[in-house]
Amino acid sequence: MDTYNDIYLDVRKKLRAASIEACELEARLIMAHSSGKSREEILDMGRIYATDEQIKKKIYECLARRLKGEPIAYITGEWEFYGIPIAVNSSVLIPRIDTELLAREAINLINRKGWKTRLLDLCAGSGCVGIAVAANAKNCRIVLADVSQQALSVCRANMLGTNLSSRITAVEVDALKMPPAVLSAFDVIVCNPPYIPTADIKQLDASVREYEPLQALDGGEDGLDYFQAIAENWKKIIKPGGNLVFECGTGQAPEVRAILVKNGYKDISIFKDTLGIERVLVGSLR
Repeated sequence: MDTYNDIYLDVRKKLRAASIEACELEARLIMAHSSGKSREEILDMGRIYATDEQIKKKIYECLARRLKGEPIAYITGEWEFYGIPIAVNSSVLIPRIDTELLAREAINLINRKGWKTRLLDLCAGSGCVGIAVAANAKNCRIVLADVSQQALSVCRANMLGTNLSSRITAVEVDALKMPPAVLSAFDVIVCNPPYIPTADIKQLDASVREYEPLQALDGGEDGLDYFQAIAENWKKIIKPGGNLVFECGTGQAPEVRAILVKNGYKDISIFKDTLGIERVLVGSLR
Protein backbone atom coordinates (compact mmCIF):
# COMPACT_ATOMS: atom_id res chain seq x y z
CA MET A 1 0.00 0.00 0.00
CA ASP A 2 1.24 3.49 -0.88
CA THR A 3 2.03 6.14 1.69
CA TYR A 4 1.00 9.74 1.12
CA ASN A 5 4.63 10.48 0.28
CA ASP A 6 4.57 7.78 -2.40
CA ILE A 7 1.49 9.39 -3.93
CA TYR A 8 3.05 12.85 -3.72
CA LEU A 9 6.17 11.61 -5.53
CA ASP A 10 4.02 10.03 -8.24
CA VAL A 11 1.99 13.22 -8.73
CA ARG A 12 5.15 15.32 -8.83
CA LYS A 13 6.71 12.96 -11.38
CA LYS A 14 3.71 13.21 -13.68
CA LEU A 15 3.61 17.01 -13.40
CA ARG A 16 7.32 17.24 -14.15
CA ALA A 17 6.90 14.96 -17.17
CA ALA A 18 4.28 17.43 -18.42
CA SER A 19 6.88 20.24 -18.15
CA ILE A 20 5.06 21.99 -15.32
CA GLU A 21 7.81 24.07 -13.72
CA ALA A 22 6.30 24.40 -10.24
CA CYS A 23 5.71 20.65 -10.05
CA GLU A 24 6.71 20.33 -6.38
CA LEU A 25 4.47 23.17 -5.21
CA GLU A 26 1.56 22.08 -7.38
CA ALA A 27 1.85 18.47 -6.22
CA ARG A 28 1.57 19.63 -2.60
CA LEU A 29 -1.35 21.91 -3.46
CA ILE A 30 -3.19 19.01 -5.08
CA MET A 31 -2.46 16.76 -2.11
CA ALA A 32 -3.58 19.39 0.40
CA HIS A 33 -6.74 20.34 -1.49
CA SER A 34 -7.78 16.72 -2.04
CA SER A 35 -7.25 15.70 1.58
CA GLY A 36 -8.57 18.87 3.21
CA LYS A 37 -5.22 19.37 4.94
CA SER A 38 -2.71 22.20 4.92
CA ARG A 39 0.59 21.84 3.04
CA GLU A 40 2.35 21.55 6.40
CA GLU A 41 0.02 18.77 7.52
CA ILE A 42 0.65 16.92 4.26
CA LEU A 43 4.37 16.95 5.01
CA ASP A 44 3.68 15.42 8.44
CA MET A 45 1.48 12.74 6.85
CA GLY A 46 4.22 11.58 4.47
CA ARG A 47 4.83 8.17 6.10
CA ILE A 48 1.17 7.45 6.78
CA TYR A 49 -0.46 4.84 4.55
CA ALA A 50 -3.14 6.27 2.24
CA THR A 51 -6.09 4.12 3.27
CA ASP A 52 -8.82 6.59 2.27
CA GLU A 53 -9.75 5.65 -1.29
CA GLN A 54 -11.86 8.80 -1.75
CA ILE A 55 -8.86 11.01 -1.08
CA LYS A 56 -6.71 9.02 -3.48
CA LYS A 57 -9.43 9.24 -6.13
CA LYS A 58 -9.73 13.01 -5.70
CA ILE A 59 -5.94 13.46 -5.90
CA TYR A 60 -5.77 11.72 -9.25
CA GLU A 61 -8.87 13.48 -10.56
CA CYS A 62 -7.23 16.82 -9.76
CA LEU A 63 -4.01 15.65 -11.36
CA ALA A 64 -5.87 14.67 -14.54
CA ARG A 65 -7.45 18.14 -14.72
CA ARG A 66 -4.06 19.79 -14.31
CA LEU A 67 -2.44 17.60 -16.97
CA LYS A 68 -5.17 18.69 -19.40
CA GLY A 69 -4.06 22.29 -18.83
CA GLU A 70 -6.51 23.64 -16.26
CA PRO A 71 -4.78 26.16 -13.96
CA ILE A 72 -4.01 24.87 -10.48
CA ALA A 73 -5.83 27.85 -8.91
CA TYR A 74 -9.14 26.78 -10.47
CA ILE A 75 -8.60 23.21 -9.34
CA THR A 76 -7.97 24.18 -5.72
CA GLY A 77 -10.40 27.11 -5.82
CA GLU A 78 -7.95 29.47 -4.12
CA TRP A 79 -4.89 31.61 -4.83
CA GLU A 80 -2.80 33.89 -2.65
CA PHE A 81 -2.69 37.61 -3.37
CA TYR A 82 -0.84 40.15 -1.23
CA GLY A 83 -0.55 37.47 1.47
CA ILE A 84 -4.33 36.90 1.49
CA PRO A 85 -6.04 33.65 0.38
CA ILE A 86 -8.45 34.62 -2.42
CA ALA A 87 -11.23 32.34 -3.64
CA VAL A 88 -11.28 31.99 -7.43
CA ASN A 89 -13.18 30.10 -10.09
CA SER A 90 -13.39 30.23 -13.88
CA SER A 91 -15.60 33.34 -13.83
CA VAL A 92 -12.66 35.50 -12.64
CA LEU A 93 -9.02 35.95 -13.57
CA ILE A 94 -6.43 34.29 -11.35
CA PRO A 95 -4.62 37.03 -9.36
CA ARG A 96 -1.11 37.70 -10.69
CA ILE A 97 1.96 38.81 -8.80
CA ASP A 98 2.20 41.81 -11.18
CA THR A 99 -1.15 43.07 -9.93
CA GLU A 100 0.20 43.28 -6.38
CA LEU A 101 1.98 46.43 -7.62
CA LEU A 102 -1.43 47.95 -8.41
CA ALA A 103 -2.65 47.15 -4.89
CA ARG A 104 0.55 48.46 -3.32
CA GLU A 105 0.35 51.83 -5.05
CA ALA A 106 -3.32 52.19 -4.09
CA ILE A 107 -2.47 51.38 -0.46
CA ASN A 108 0.37 53.92 -0.51
CA LEU A 109 -1.92 56.61 -1.92
CA ILE A 110 -4.59 56.06 0.70
CA ASN A 111 -2.17 55.90 3.61
CA ARG A 112 -0.50 59.12 2.45
CA LYS A 113 -3.85 60.90 2.34
CA GLY A 114 -4.18 60.22 6.05
CA TRP A 115 -7.96 60.57 6.34
CA LYS A 116 -10.99 58.37 5.75
CA THR A 117 -11.12 57.64 2.05
CA ARG A 118 -13.35 55.88 -0.46
CA LEU A 119 -11.87 53.61 -3.12
CA LEU A 120 -13.58 52.07 -6.13
CA ASP A 121 -12.10 48.85 -7.50
CA LEU A 122 -13.42 48.90 -11.07
CA CYS A 123 -13.38 45.67 -13.12
CA ALA A 124 -12.84 43.99 -9.75
CA GLY A 125 -12.99 40.32 -10.82
CA SER A 126 -12.30 38.32 -7.67
CA GLY A 127 -12.04 41.56 -5.68
CA CYS A 128 -8.41 40.79 -4.82
CA VAL A 129 -7.14 44.36 -5.26
CA GLY A 130 -9.87 46.04 -3.23
CA ILE A 131 -9.64 43.40 -0.53
CA ALA A 132 -5.85 43.81 -0.28
CA VAL A 133 -6.37 47.57 0.06
CA ALA A 134 -9.01 47.11 2.76
CA ALA A 135 -6.72 44.78 4.69
CA ASN A 136 -3.80 47.22 4.59
CA ALA A 137 -5.47 50.66 4.72
CA LYS A 138 -7.72 50.68 7.76
CA ASN A 139 -9.12 54.16 7.08
CA CYS A 140 -10.60 53.17 3.72
CA ARG A 141 -14.03 52.02 2.57
CA ILE A 142 -14.14 50.00 -0.65
CA VAL A 143 -16.63 49.43 -3.45
CA LEU A 144 -15.97 46.43 -5.70
CA ALA A 145 -17.56 46.87 -9.13
CA ASP A 146 -17.86 44.45 -12.04
CA VAL A 147 -20.24 43.84 -14.93
CA SER A 148 -20.30 40.08 -14.26
CA GLN A 149 -22.75 38.73 -11.68
CA GLN A 150 -20.63 35.58 -11.42
CA ALA A 151 -17.56 37.67 -10.60
CA LEU A 152 -19.53 39.62 -8.00
CA SER A 153 -20.49 36.35 -6.33
CA VAL A 154 -16.77 35.60 -5.98
CA CYS A 155 -16.19 39.12 -4.65
CA ARG A 156 -18.84 38.63 -1.98
CA ALA A 157 -17.42 35.25 -0.99
CA ASN A 158 -14.01 36.85 -0.55
CA MET A 159 -15.46 39.75 1.44
CA LEU A 160 -16.96 37.26 3.87
CA GLY A 161 -13.96 34.96 3.86
CA THR A 162 -11.60 37.76 4.84
CA ASN A 163 -13.93 39.29 7.47
CA LEU A 164 -13.79 42.65 5.70
CA SER A 165 -17.42 42.88 4.62
CA SER A 166 -18.13 45.71 7.09
CA ARG A 167 -15.96 48.04 4.97
CA ILE A 168 -16.58 46.62 1.49
CA THR A 169 -19.62 46.50 -0.78
CA ALA A 170 -20.02 45.01 -4.26
CA VAL A 171 -22.12 46.44 -7.11
CA GLU A 172 -22.85 45.54 -10.74
CA VAL A 173 -21.36 48.18 -13.03
CA ASP A 174 -20.29 48.34 -16.69
CA ALA A 175 -16.97 50.20 -16.81
CA LEU A 176 -17.45 51.04 -20.49
CA LYS A 177 -20.53 53.13 -19.69
CA MET A 178 -21.05 56.28 -17.65
CA PRO A 179 -20.99 55.72 -13.86
CA PRO A 180 -24.46 55.11 -12.43
CA ALA A 181 -26.02 57.63 -10.06
CA VAL A 182 -25.76 55.14 -7.19
CA LEU A 183 -21.98 55.70 -7.10
CA SER A 184 -20.89 58.95 -5.46
CA ALA A 185 -17.45 60.59 -5.24
CA PHE A 186 -14.29 58.54 -4.65
CA ASP A 187 -10.82 59.53 -3.54
CA VAL A 188 -9.25 56.76 -5.60
CA ILE A 189 -10.40 54.63 -8.51
CA VAL A 190 -8.19 51.62 -9.09
CA CYS A 191 -8.62 49.41 -12.15
CA ASN A 192 -7.04 46.35 -13.72
CA PRO A 193 -9.14 46.37 -16.90
CA PRO A 194 -9.23 43.95 -19.82
CA TYR A 195 -6.28 45.11 -21.93
CA ILE A 196 -5.34 42.32 -24.35
CA PRO A 197 -5.88 43.37 -28.00
CA THR A 198 -8.57 41.15 -29.51
CA ALA A 199 -6.27 39.66 -32.15
CA ASP A 200 -3.71 38.71 -29.49
CA ILE A 201 -6.13 36.55 -27.49
CA LYS A 202 -5.47 33.52 -29.70
CA GLN A 203 -1.73 33.82 -28.98
CA LEU A 204 -2.13 33.57 -25.20
CA ASP A 205 -1.01 30.47 -23.35
CA ALA A 206 -3.68 27.75 -23.57
CA SER A 207 -4.11 27.75 -19.78
CA VAL A 208 -5.24 31.39 -20.05
CA ARG A 209 -7.01 31.30 -23.42
CA GLU A 210 -9.06 28.19 -22.75
CA TYR A 211 -9.84 28.57 -19.04
CA GLU A 212 -9.85 32.22 -17.93
CA PRO A 213 -12.85 34.45 -18.79
CA LEU A 214 -12.57 36.13 -22.19
CA GLN A 215 -14.61 39.09 -20.96
CA ALA A 216 -11.87 39.89 -18.43
CA LEU A 217 -9.11 39.72 -21.07
CA ASP A 218 -10.36 41.35 -24.27
CA GLY A 219 -9.60 45.08 -24.33
CA GLY A 220 -10.82 45.69 -27.87
CA GLU A 221 -8.97 46.06 -31.16
CA ASP A 222 -5.97 47.90 -29.69
CA GLY A 223 -6.43 46.81 -26.06
CA LEU A 224 -7.20 50.37 -24.97
CA ASP A 225 -11.02 50.48 -24.95
CA TYR A 226 -11.35 50.41 -21.18
CA PHE A 227 -8.57 52.91 -20.51
CA GLN A 228 -10.22 55.43 -22.83
CA ALA A 229 -13.75 54.94 -21.49
CA ILE A 230 -12.75 55.01 -17.82
CA ALA A 231 -10.35 57.96 -18.05
CA GLU A 232 -13.00 60.05 -19.81
CA ASN A 233 -16.27 58.97 -18.22
CA TRP A 234 -15.34 58.11 -14.67
CA LYS A 235 -13.38 61.25 -13.77
CA LYS A 236 -16.72 62.87 -12.93
CA ILE A 237 -16.87 60.83 -9.71
CA ILE A 238 -13.24 61.33 -8.67
CA LYS A 239 -12.92 63.99 -5.97
CA PRO A 240 -10.67 67.02 -6.63
CA GLY A 241 -7.16 65.89 -5.78
CA GLY A 242 -8.24 62.27 -6.21
CA ASN A 243 -6.47 59.60 -8.24
CA LEU A 244 -7.03 57.12 -11.03
CA VAL A 245 -4.73 54.09 -10.88
CA PHE A 246 -4.43 51.71 -13.85
CA GLU A 247 -2.64 48.45 -14.50
CA CYS A 248 -1.68 48.04 -18.15
CA GLY A 249 -0.08 45.48 -20.44
CA THR A 250 3.48 45.24 -21.69
CA GLY A 251 4.31 48.25 -23.86
CA GLN A 252 1.00 50.02 -23.23
CA ALA A 253 2.17 52.56 -20.62
CA PRO A 254 3.01 55.39 -23.09
CA GLU A 255 -0.41 55.09 -24.77
CA VAL A 256 -2.25 54.91 -21.45
CA ARG A 257 -0.29 57.93 -20.21
CA ALA A 258 -1.35 59.85 -23.33
CA ILE A 259 -4.99 58.94 -22.63
CA LEU A 260 -4.68 60.25 -19.08
CA VAL A 261 -3.06 63.50 -20.23
CA LYS A 262 -5.76 64.00 -22.87
CA ASN A 263 -8.43 63.69 -20.18
CA GLY A 264 -6.90 66.21 -17.81
CA TYR A 265 -4.99 64.01 -15.37
CA LYS A 266 -1.83 65.55 -13.91
CA ASP A 267 1.32 64.43 -12.07
CA ILE A 268 1.28 61.04 -13.80
CA SER A 269 3.62 58.47 -12.29
CA ILE A 270 4.56 55.13 -13.85
CA PHE A 271 5.74 52.16 -11.79
CA LYS A 272 7.60 49.08 -12.99
CA ASP A 273 6.85 45.50 -11.97
CA THR A 274 9.39 42.89 -10.82
CA LEU A 275 10.49 42.31 -14.42
CA GLY A 276 11.09 46.01 -15.06
CA ILE A 277 7.95 46.39 -17.19
CA GLU A 278 6.01 49.66 -16.89
CA ARG A 279 2.89 48.20 -15.32
CA VAL A 280 1.01 50.74 -13.16
CA LEU A 281 0.10 54.38 -13.83
CA VAL A 282 -1.19 56.89 -11.28
CA GLY A 283 -2.79 60.15 -12.35
CA SER A 284 -4.43 62.87 -10.28
CA LEU A 285 -7.27 65.32 -10.88
CA ARG A 286 -6.67 68.84 -9.60
